[in-house]
Amino acid sequence: MPDFKFEDLQAVPRGLLAAQMADARVAAHLPLLDGAFDVEAFLQVKAQRWAEDGLGHWAIWQGDIFLGWGGFEKEGDVWDFGLVLVPAAFGKGLAITRQALAFAAEDARIETVQFLLAPTRRSVKALARMGAKEVGEVRYGGQTFRRFLLDMRG
Repeated sequence: MPDFKFEDLQAVPRGLLAAQMADARVAAHLPLLDGAFDVEAFLQVKAQRWAEDGLGHWAIWQGDIFLGWGGFEKEGDVWDFGLVLVPAAFGKGLAITRQALAFAAEDARIETVQFLLAPTRRSVKALARMGAKEVGEVRYGGQTFRRFLLDMRG
């Protein structure tokens, strides 16, 4: 399995994040991305989640190549896993997710992981292979997402 590095999101060059989020191929799967992306506001929100929950989103690297960002954020009684990759890394999502879930399996706080998929994400076979179960739809930010749960203790 490739070795991905999960590092401080705040240390990512702002231009890398701005370019990633401005890419139409990325935006196509982010229905909550509405209008211009404010890098500083985004980073402030992500830093707040780390401060509140002790966990959050990381920058994801392979060597010195920025692949995107993602990680775990507390949503009620579950931890939501999100992953947003640069287009060149789109094929690496499953391997990155597996590495992140290995981290989650070792963290006693994380009993259940939630995945919210935008309607543009049609294939869910990888989630099923990992043991995630579709439990319906949820409205978030005025958008509908398919909701999957993965029991990390079962």
